[in-house]
Amino acid sequence: MTGSTLGRRLWNREAILAYVLLLPAVVLIILFMFSPIVEVFSMSFHKTDRLGRMTDLVYFSNFIAKFQSRDFWQITGRSFLWTGLGVGTKTLFGLIIALLLNVKFRGRKIARMLFIIPWASAAPISTLLWKWVYHHEFGLLNHTLRTIGFTSPPVWLGEPVPAFLACMWVDIWIGIPFMALVFLAGMQAISKDLYEAAYIDGASKSQSFFYITIPGIRHMILIASLLSSLWTFNDFIVIYILTRGGPAGTTDILISSVYKTGFEWGKFDQAAVMSVVTFLILTVISIVYARVYFKGERS
Repeated sequence: MTGSTLGRRLWNREAILAYVLLLPAVVLIILFMFSPIVEVFSMSFHKTDRLGRMTDLVYFSNFIAKFQSRDFWQITGRSFLWTGLGVGTKTLFGLIIALLLNVKFRGRKIARMLFIIPWASAAPISTLLWKWVYHHEFGLLNHTLRTIGFTSPPVWLGEPVPAFLACMWVDIWIGIPFMALVFLAGMQAISKDLYEAAYIDGASKSQSFFYITIPGIRHMILIASLLSSLWTFNDFIVIYILTRGGPAGTTDILISSVYKTGFEWGKFDQAAVMSVVTFLILTVISIVYARVYFKGERS
């Protein structure tokens, strides 16, 4: 294709009309997405007052001070632990549940409809329900534990390890249906002829699973786990509603710490530094997933 031909295609009447129609959306994206990102990056290199106004340019001093903080590295490590365990559990159980829902049985459509409720419901509502379940005195969980003989059940949202596990379970409970439905859609797209041929050749169900099902939904697994990683790493709602990062900051992850540092403590420059770190981490995760995905496409 010559340069003149390409130019005519880019600037014919239909193309110009398309550019005009896309322009409002592009302007809104720049205003509401890229402009705040640039603002946060700029804020991370400045000192700010309690209203978030930038004052002195300090270059990398904010980053150096934050990287020297032990609490920052603990929160960052906890964020990776939170994401790794959460996404891994969602992927594993989502795969198991997708296999179960892919089997024909009476009431399968109803089961699929009921199973999507945790993900389809608003996350704050689901989290508030679980907050009542975890209540030390009146919650259903501790009431059940006392009924079966546990005289001193844990204070689920008041002790570091139980609080972290409680928050993680709520995030997993909300996220599993999405993973299961994505995997189920991928399984139903696999040709039944492959399974019939494998059965004729004497392959067991486990061999069919590992050599037909998993390769057939591999791209689904990568895409779903990428989205789940981004959502889980940025899951502010569950932690803030259940514990607000407590007790003593032991359930804080980067996104909840950003909110508390900026909007509760008024340290917007430090919050901006953590926001930039979060942005860079998620960018790296996305690039790694993209490389793995396109490498699989080429092979």
